[in-house]
Amino acid sequence: MSASSLARILTRRIHVSVRRNALSKMGMPAMSPTMTEGGVSTWKKAEGESFTAGDVLLEIETDKAVIDVESQEDGILAKIIVPDGTKGIPVGSPIAILAEEGDDLSGAAELAKEAASEKPAPAKEEKKEAAPPPPPPPKSEEAPSKPEPSAPAPESKPKLEKGDRIFASPIAKKIALEKGVPLAKVKGSGPNGRILREDVEKYQPPAAPAAPSAAPSAGAAAAPAAPTPDYVDIPLTNMRRTIGQRLSQAKVEAPHYYLTVDINMDKVTKLREAFNKSFSEKDKAAKLSVNDFIVKAVSKALEDVPEANSAWLGEVIRQYKKADICIAVATPNGLITPIIKDAGSKGLASISAEAKALAKKARDGKLQPQEYQGGTFTISNLGMFDINHFTAIINPPQSCILAVGSTQPTLVPAPEEERGFKTVNIMKVTLSSDHRSVDGAVGARWLTAFKGYLENPLTFML
Repeated sequence: MSASSLARILTRRIHVSVRRNALSKMGMPAMSPTMTEGGVSTWKKAEGESFTAGDVLLEIETDKAVIDVESQEDGILAKIIVPDGTKGIPVGSPIAILAEEGDDLSGAAELAKEAASEKPAPAKEEKKEAAPPPPPPPKSEEAPSKPEPSAPAPESKPKLEKGDRIFASPIAKKIALEKGVPLAKVKGSGPNGRILREDVEKYQPPAAPAAPSAAPSAGAAAAPAAPTPDYVDIPLTNMRRTIGQRLSQAKVEAPHYYLTVDINMDKVTKLREAFNKSFSEKDKAAKLSVNDFIVKAVSKALEDVPEANSAWLGEVIRQYKKADICIAVATPNGLITPIIKDAGSKGLASISAEAKALAKKARDGKLQPQEYQGGTFTISNLGMFDINHFTAIINPPQSCILAVGSTQPTLVPAPEEERGFKTVNIMKVTLSSDHRSVDGAVGARWLTAFKGYLENPLTFML
């Protein structure tokens, strides 16, 4: 055999041996810059199954949504460390063992075991440290338990021995006889421990403590078991926990102030009806909502008063050039705010279609991080629930959030009318602002601009 042939064989063997040891750990991926932990919703590949670049390996549950994790290269899912439904996994913690085609998978289980033990290791040490304390308590418990039987014995014996003659008043003896009170067990308060009438009347028989212990056991079999499930403890999802933390922080740290105005929505209502009539029966889904007009008016008002389109970042106030409008959407897991990017450059039809698509993805838990992270201004609309007025908590680090109520027929003065009044459709909105970045006068100017656009919606078309 030639030297070159031998070299090729050795090279091939070395290459194969390297590949056979190419098993690697897959850590919990960070799906966003702020993500610290997540959950494994569902594995899309089974153990031993091969995958190619672009295949979805699993679904990760973040604090906002369930996101598909795609493979960046070809390989094999050798071993799953973290099963479906596991939550609270720190970013970077091993969740699976990956391999390449041709690798020896026999070591995957052992590597997975090692990887899984990386997290519990500290817990075991804690248990070892916590283990020594428990032994002493048993000793201390046994110590008192031994004297206890001996301690009462000497106390009771003297009483019994001295009980040959019990010092009690005649009336005390009579009452004790009538009530069946054992005088030997009554502690006297008279001279030299003499038992008086009051001592007998105040005596509590030892059977009383035993009665409660018997009562619960009897009652437990009857009714008390039913009252316990009067409430249900619902475990916090990552999303709900994050919402609680951020809103608490926002309410405490951001000095909120509130401005409320009434807006005449008559012209918006008529313009919306005219637009929607132009849609054919096939395009019902494309019909405009009042919220679409609100989004557009918000973006136009932010162009007029850019100071409201800002964020408090501690050392600086960041003022944005484009209006990325967050729309609050209620989901089974909590509130989420998908974003209509650069709403000022879009028409009502585009805003409507995008808002419907984002809301559906939000309720299905399929929003991508870039679809809900960021934003420069938030709208929270509860008008569809017939709420006419409320205030909203700012979505940090944004400076403002607009709370939108329902549109309601309202009587207003109208000197030009024969009756002196008329009925108009009024919508009440409240702007919550961070006083650190948006002064009261700025908030008032923004609301005036916003009201002007909605009361004259044809200006959207200019």
